[in-house]
Amino acid sequence: MNKPLRRIAIFCGLLVLALLIRDNWLQYVKADTLREDPDNRRVLIARYATPRGDIIVGGNPITGYKETSGDFKYKRTYKDGAMWAPVTGFVSQAYGANQLESIEDGILSGTDDRLFFRNTLDMITGKDKEGGNVVTTLNAAAQKAAYNGLKAQGGKGAVAAIEPSTGKILALASFPSYDPSTIAGGSTSDEDAWAKLQKKTNANDPMLNRALREVYPPGSTFKVVTAAAALENGLYKDAEQPTKTPLPWTMPGTTTELKNEGTIPCKNATLRVALQWSCNTVFGKVGSDLGNEKMLEEAKKFGFTEEQFTPVRTSASVFSDDMNPSQTALSSIGQFNTAASPLQMAMVASAVANNGTLMKPYMVDELQTHNLDALETTKPEEMSKPLSPENAQILQSMMETVVSDGTGKKAQIDGVKVGGKTGTAQHGVDNSENPYAWFISYAKLSDNSSPVAVAVVIEDENAVRDDISGGGLAAPIAKSVMEAVIKSKK
Repeated sequence: MNKPLRRIAIFCGLLVLALLIRDNWLQYVKADTLREDPDNRRVLIARYATPRGDIIVGGNPITGYKETSGDFKYKRTYKDGAMWAPVTGFVSQAYGANQLESIEDGILSGTDDRLFFRNTLDMITGKDKEGGNVVTTLNAAAQKAAYNGLKAQGGKGAVAAIEPSTGKILALASFPSYDPSTIAGGSTSDEDAWAKLQKKTNANDPMLNRALREVYPPGSTFKVVTAAAALENGLYKDAEQPTKTPLPWTMPGTTTELKNEGTIPCKNATLRVALQWSCNTVFGKVGSDLGNEKMLEEAKKFGFTEEQFTPVRTSASVFSDDMNPSQTALSSIGQFNTAASPLQMAMVASAVANNGTLMKPYMVDELQTHNLDALETTKPEEMSKPLSPENAQILQSMMETVVSDGTGKKAQIDGVKVGGKTGTAQHGVDNSENPYAWFISYAKLSDNSSPVAVAVVIEDENAVRDDISGGGLAAPIAKSVMEAVIKSKK
């Protein structure tokens, strides 16, 4: 072969080699990037070419699908979409997905590697590919009670309910809400619906998951954490020991007296009486006496300062470090800059009800193939021990007094022992806006088991200010959720 031909042959060989390298680079190295590129329409067409798996509650799907015209063959539908939106999130041909629809997208869309064997069998047998299912821990009756209670109350609010012994989330409601079905497609009507749901055009912010993503000052419900800190640190030994709390009590380093509501019996009150009547002076002084470090340590044991993943992310609740004694006092009654999500406060009630052990909250019980074979099952996991069993039982008796003889009487259930704590949290500069109404609680059955712990928060700008209280607005909703869970256990 002469020299020019050799050069041409080498050049052509290099071109072929470059082509092979480029081909392999695209197919193997860049495959994931190209597949996930939002401009790759083929990926979207393939995504909506097969039926999506379901999100299951109590054995029944709360999602579905229907055929459409155009490139995207199927789109998502939802049953009672507004009620379940804080659980499901949405999946949209135009706007992507969030919450469970996003986190478990691989299972629901059928693209997860764990479905490879099932998909291969279906291909061999000629079956169309289908997505798998996500089985939740939710209780349909509890969710309905929570959502309907919030809707009837009006305004804004949220409910979170947990099974204390396992950490299973039983209810997760937020109001106002939205129907994910209205934004599931890519039509003009979906575009209009999406625009109306955005916070910049809708002040009610219906797409905000208030049960997980909003944090509020917890007000007097936080006194349960402060009482736990007092018992765990040995500041007081039991519920009947008088506290060393003068009336009035001036916060350290200030000339400001911490006020109580009305003429309640707070001078040197026992922890039981102080929780029963929600004495700011007692719990403010407890927090100040213990100090910032010990209060922060106890708050962290209940889950404060860290995001929770259920697997949907929950915003971190706030209890600060580096506070002076008066700031610690205010934080210890759920004010200053203390803030908590409804799920966080349900975790507080849950830990007390579970004899001091806090279980990690979760809402996905099992992942399945479309023919119901289990791929993954969630096992309950202990998260922390905020209280010893002995101190938890002391705190239970105190919370039960709140419901039987204190500010939480509207949560009473015939034949069931209920423990709770009301809260009315300041809102706005100098408490200028309507306060938030809180109630946290748990139910205990005759066998001493506790099937449910609940947190409810109400924010109602239109309510008469003097009518706003945790015991008046939030406790009845908590009661209905607890009753729904109890009935479903029978």
